Amino acid sequence: MYTFRLECKFIIIKLFPRAYPSNNAGRIFSPDVTKKKHFWYIFRNCFGVKRIYILTIMKIERYFILLILVIPVLILRDFTPNNELKYLSIVDEALRDGHFFTFYHQGGLYADKPPLYFWLFMLSKWIWGEYNMFSLSLFSIIPALISIYIMNKWVEEDTTPSLRWSGSLMLFTSAFFIGSGLVLRMDMLMCMFILLALYTFYKRYSGKGRPRDRFLLPFYIFMAIFSKGPIGFIVPLITMFVFLLVKRDIRSLGRYFGWLEWGILLGCCAIWFLGIYLEGGATYLNNLLFHQTINRAVDSFDHKKAFWYYGVTFWYSVAPWSILYIATILIAIKKRVLTTDKEKLFLTAIVSTFVILSLFSGKLDIYMLPLFPFFTYLTILLLPKIKEKWIAFSVYIPVAVLTIAPIAAFFIRDKFNVPDSPFIYVAIITLFIFSLTACYILYRKRVFRAINCVALGILSALFTGAFALPRINPYIGLTTMATEAHHICEEEHIDHYYYYKFRGGENMDVYLHEEAMKITSEDSLFNIYRKGNCMIFVKEKNVARSPVLSNWIQQVHHEKVGNFYLIHPDNSLVPGSFGQVNVSTVSN
Repeated sequence: MYTFRLECKFIIIKLFPRAYPSNNAGRIFSPDVTKKKHFWYIFRNCFGVKRIYILTIMKIERYFILLILVIPVLILRDFTPNNELKYLSIVDEALRDGHFFTFYHQGGLYADKPPLYFWLFMLSKWIWGEYNMFSLSLFSIIPALISIYIMNKWVEEDTTPSLRWSGSLMLFTSAFFIGSGLVLRMDMLMCMFILLALYTFYKRYSGKGRPRDRFLLPFYIFMAIFSKGPIGFIVPLITMFVFLLVKRDIRSLGRYFGWLEWGILLGCCAIWFLGIYLEGGATYLNNLLFHQTINRAVDSFDHKKAFWYYGVTFWYSVAPWSILYIATILIAIKKRVLTTDKEKLFLTAIVSTFVILSLFSGKLDIYMLPLFPFFTYLTILLLPKIKEKWIAFSVYIPVAVLTIAPIAAFFIRDKFNVPDSPFIYVAIITLFIFSLTACYILYRKRVFRAINCVALGILSALFTGAFALPRINPYIGLTTMATEAHHICEEEHIDHYYYYKFRGGENMDVYLHEEAMKITSEDSLFNIYRKGNCMIFVKEKNVARSPVLSNWIQQVHHEKVGNFYLIHPDNSLVPGSFGQVNVSTVSN
């Protein structure tokens, strides 16, 4: 191996004499450059790239690695009908009506979300001329990577680069964190601004802040509110208040969030509310401030859950690292090694926010997203201080599960109503190999290497499995089906669209450029089809549940796309003869 490396050096010298400078004795050397950075050193000398640029690339290269591993998902995945396609429909309606502060869905008032995320969708459509999954996904994955960067910057003084890399992998592969980074939701954008706000507060508290931070802190909090809603305000303010209370320094709260900060925050909110009032009037403003905010907190009309809800959902929300997080924090508290202000602030953010969210009436798993970075990086800060066998055991459990899971997937793969793909098998094998390797590394008592191995195995499996998405998309999204239906309707001059009992059907107007009407009963379905000049979408599972509907489907003209039936008139049939079914025969 040494001989091979030496030969490579001489080849590079012949091609690029500047790659390896030499001393007077002609001996090849590379001053103040570690082996890990050797590649970038050669690159700099070969191509004359300035050192500052090389150092910048070296700092962000790991973030590029994380991005590259999920790019196939961002490019190949279809929009989900219930949320993502709904947002596109809302944005389309806003663009048609010329609204920028108030939003409507199928004519109904939609004050559930602030406008920032919708503005980004508008910007994307203005640039590309259409909705592109990759460009829209950047508004989630880029904030996710920035959130990791913020946390790495935050703990830089207390950790090694290898430890921060482990933290990056752990956070990025936490179930709901990576999920939020890959789907079109505004939660990750809000999480990024919350982290920026609390990081700014900590810099000011520790005496490392700059004068501009006094203006940035309320601005970040406003942007968090502007991204998602009141959670963006509650999390940073409660965390700051409780932290100063624990430090017995509550009187200094005004120093970090005084009249100037409140003035900036309320001033930005006032401009936003004025825009809402001018566009939507008092009704929309009242819905936003009271119905969508206070009512959700006190007596939610939607997502109403018990107090202990987050105590259950936490375990799978940050899987596979949930046991590791809890074990590390509890052992650290027991041994009293949680001593620094940074560690106390992270724990305060976790506990205070967890309690506040649990007190709210409306609950969703994703609401805990701002807590996940603090769980991860508090664990990273505490692990070097702890020497307990339970720590290794807390990693053994998810590793064992991930080793067994691919084997189980081979046996249950036929139960899923999706087509097979060789990429799925490659992903399963990849995850199995990495997990099995992690088991061996744990046996050698190298916990961090095992964590890195598991995380990279998850990302590698995600990377390879993503190439199966083109075959799976017709079964999870509506793009293929709706596009095919629109093409048929243009050729056959069909003017009306209907869908039968499935969620998200009203959002197909993004593809159909026309509203699709919902059908709620089988009788209505038969009657509408008899009238002709219509396209009807029926989901396969609804047909399987009804013998009458199953028999009727076989008698009418239809195409099958994914798990949907596209039913429309056929000119070859005799007028008035289609759509008739003998219900009594089926019943007997």
